[in-house]
Order: sequence, then C-alpha cells, then structure tokens
Amino acid sequence: MRAIIARDRAAGIEGLALAELSYPHAAENDVIVRVHAAGFTPGELDWPATWTDRAGNDRTPTVPGHEVSGVVVELGYGTTGLAVGERVFGITDWCRNGSLAEFVAVEARNLAVLSPGVDHTVAAAVPISGLTALQALFIHGHLETGQTVLIHGAAGGVGSVAVQLALEVGARVIGTGRAAHRETVLGLGAEIFVDLASEWDKLVSLGEVDLVLDVFGGEILRRSTPLVRSGGVIVSIAEAPPAAPDGGRAVFFVVEPDRVGLVALEARLRDGRLRPLVGHTYPLDQALAAFAPSRRGRGKPIIRVVDGG
Repeated sequence: MRAIIARDRAAGIEGLALAELSYPHAAENDVIVRVHAAGFTPGELDWPATWTDRAGNDRTPTVPGHEVSGVVVELGYGTTGLAVGERVFGITDWCRNGSLAEFVAVEARNLAVLSPGVDHTVAAAVPISGLTALQALFIHGHLETGQTVLIHGAAGGVGSVAVQLALEVGARVIGTGRAAHRETVLGLGAEIFVDLASEWDKLVSLGEVDLVLDVFGGEILRRSTPLVRSGGVIVSIAEAPPAAPDGGRAVFFVVEPDRVGLVALEARLRDGRLRPLVGHTYPLDQALAAFAPSRRGRGKPIIRVVDGG
C-alpha cells in the first residue's frame, strides 16, 4: 500500500516521503480501515509518540497522521461494536502507524460510526480538534450556561470547534487570534474578537472570565491567568499553566480517544450544528505539500486518499 513515511526525526518535514509499505496487521480488538480522508496536526512530527512504540522503542520509519475517516474492511480477533463495510471516523493510536496511508489498523474503541450524509473530508477534520475542544470545555473546564469563556486561537482547529460547542450550551464567547481571523471568529458566533497582537488592553478591559482555553502556551498563557475570576479555570493544551486562578484550577491535558465523544460530535456534524474549518485538501501523492509551513492557512489540511464522499 502507499503511505507517507517519516524517516528521520531530526529532518522534520524534509524527512517525509511517499513509499510502499506492507498491508497492516489487525491485532486483537483492531479494525483495518480503508482510509478515505486523513487529517494531521503539523506539530505531530515533534511528538515522542510519533517515533516510538508504547515501550519507548524507536519505530522509524513511521506513518504520521492521527485523524481518519474511512470504511472498515477487516476485523481483528475479538473486535466488537463495528462491522465490515461501516463508515467510521476517529483517532488512530498514538504509538502506531497513522492515517496518511491507504489502510490503517486502529483500535475499534477509538472509532465511531459515520452517517452516510457526512463527507469523509469533513469528518477527518474533527477527531482530535473536536475531542480536544469537548474535553477542554466540559470535562476539564466544567463550562455551564451563562458563563463567559475566553478561547485563544479561535479560528484554529480546536478553537473553532470550541467556539461552536460553547455557544451551543449558552455560554458567552470571547475569541482571540490574528487580525486576519476576525471575520472568521465572529462568523462562528463569538460575541467579541480580540487581536492578540494589538488589542490585549481591550481583552483586559472586558473583565474577568469563568474559563480560559489556551492553545498557545508561553507568554499568552502566563498573561491569561489574571483574566480568570476567583474560582475559575484555565485549561491549556500547549503546556502546564504556571499558576492557577485564586481558588480555582489550572489544567494541562492531552486529548484522550473517546467513542462517546465522537458519537456526540458526529451527531452535530450530521444535523449541521458543527461546521469544522477544513483547509486545503491534497491527494495522497501530493501530501508532502500540506506539511510545508508556507502552505498552512485557515482550517485543517486534509489528505484525500479515496475520491468521493
């Protein structure tokens, strides 16, 4: 089968290549998915799990990509809950070969059934971003109706989903990003947009918030803690917050695969409540272009492995 492989951790995107690999093996509780569309996070070439197995052993060359949408073509021993021929989407295992390939072996529990009306390209943009937003807001942030949430990077993959999920429960949303993202974020429904490069004073003047969702880390994360009310929460997916709000909580987490969460996201895709921002799409044999920093823009880049929905 064809796949994108990463051969050298030090080489970064320069170490990627299109190659022929063996068809994957379905271990116990696995399924083999015929990949129709795959999403990836540009920073994943820096993740340790991209390069090692669960025991910490090097596994190069490795196949990147941890978001998949496709069709089940084979069941491993003991696999339940899915059937051959079903359309599915979800997260591939962190420490195994990923979705930038024609076929991928995935633990069945990391996948959910995808309705015929949802395009694979759209579905592949959701698993990591969607589950991250869902878990950040509600599992870790305990967001409730009427609260105010500050979402950094609100035009990005995680942020754009978080804006929509927060609005759905009746929260007030303040979104941040670059000036070029203003109309995108306001178009998603955020009440206020703040340009981080030039409008920090405006952000301070808006008053305290109940929850901050940070995707940047660094100085933005540090300066965000004082914006949270006493007893509030700051959640980061970039690094551990240096301090917690008075009487509140500071949380750093890495997204966990969750079929229940995927089912909830799929329902929103199906009825139009969730509109993920899909960026450029590329066929598998042109996937290397998607990794180039100069080609990154608004929305998540998607690799189309099979044409059609």
